[in-house]
Amino acid sequence: MAWGLPTWLGGTSTPSQPEPARPKSKDGGFVAPDRHARALCYESRDVFFDCLDRNNILDAIKEDEKARKVCPKEVEQYEKDCAKSWIKYFKEKRVMENKRDQSIAQIQREDEKAAAKSKAGRQKGSWLG
Repeated sequence: MAWGLPTWLGGTSTPSQPEPARPKSKDGGFVAPDRHARALCYESRDVFFDCLDRNNILDAIKEDEKARKVCPKEVEQYEKDCAKSWIKYFKEKRVMENKRDQSIAQIQREDEKAAAKSKAGRQKGSWLG
């Protein structure tokens, strides 16, 4: 859902664009988004994340104000095209995947150092001493 300026900044308390009514299933729950809606959400997410990358913002939850300031159009479109739960999930996943990638890179660097040290030790002497 895309909201305008907060009321204390001169905005209104109503959304700038009403959220489209999502169809409900027979049991009263919402119908899952179709392929087109998912693709639209993924595209908006990617554009938003590209903007975050250009502005060196990793955690869009902790740095929400900064993200909204530097990527206003992207945030608005992302919130319009994706469900709230998806928005939060993708933002959290972005941070988690970054931490995972950093850990993998650190392990690889340590492995390379250990391999180089082992190789240097083998070149100095024989295995049998």
